[in-house]
Amino acid sequence: MEEANQSVVSEFIILGLCDSWDLQAFFLVTFSSLYLITVLGNIFIVVLIVTDLHLHSPMYFLLANLSFIDFCLSSVSTPKMITDFLKENKTISFVGCMCQIFFGHFFGGAEMVLLVSMAYDRYVAICKPLHYSSIMDRHVCIGLVMTSWIIGFLHSVSQLVLIVKLPFCGPRELDSFFCDIPLVIKLACMDTSILEILINADSGVLATICFILLLISYLHILFTVCHSTDGASKALSTCTAHITVVVLFFGPCIFIYLWPVSITWVDKFLAVFYAVITTLLNPAIYTLRDKEIKNAMKRLQC
Repeated sequence: MEEANQSVVSEFIILGLCDSWDLQAFFLVTFSSLYLITVLGNIFIVVLIVTDLHLHSPMYFLLANLSFIDFCLSSVSTPKMITDFLKENKTISFVGCMCQIFFGHFFGGAEMVLLVSMAYDRYVAICKPLHYSSIMDRHVCIGLVMTSWIIGFLHSVSQLVLIVKLPFCGPRELDSFFCDIPLVIKLACMDTSILEILINADSGVLATICFILLLISYLHILFTVCHSTDGASKALSTCTAHITVVVLFFGPCIFIYLWPVSITWVDKFLAVFYAVITTLLNPAIYTLRDKEIKNAMKRLQC
């Protein structure tokens, strides 16, 4: 029975972003360019931080890991979407679909936790500057990064376990450009209402805990900055970049997974924004707003 469930539907049909060949040609050029910029931008930040000794600090160590995760996250579904613009019949195998779901939630969950780690780093730097070096030592930084990867992995496995054994025996069309749980679960040949609650609760708990921790950290930071004059503008500038990244990352997640009303074109737009635009904007935001990164780039040119 287990084998039959998976052999009935060996692949899913992806409807993509649109039916127009003219629009698909436009999207092909646009998203290929954006993906190339995303990959090069994130890799550049990682290499810059690794090679420049002036950037060997906890904040930039965490930033390098964020860029690496963004590089990985952008590569989960974007290359497949780009190649599908060249195809009339867009399909993805059952295994390929499960892989997209696993790695999407793996890197997405890891990034959520890493953003909390970055907020904690800024909290210690601004609210407890005299103890910063002792608190944010090498072991703590590595521990924070390892924690983000482990939680991301556990979150992804918990999501995949709930859907990988579902019976798919009938409809197999996904009205999107990639596989994601809310779309795939609707194709199962059984009542999945309880399962949907469990899956949303799983994602919701992780997202809510991370968001609350981020909110507490940044409110505490802003309160400290408002009552301080030394380095207030620099601290506020750094936090603004962090907060912008947090809003860009959590915004689409909240609408995709927690918004009760599902509107197809809105879901597609948010999915594209989450998969393509957010991973592109992160390196741009930190590069444009961070003085040390700008100085490192100038040193690279000399």
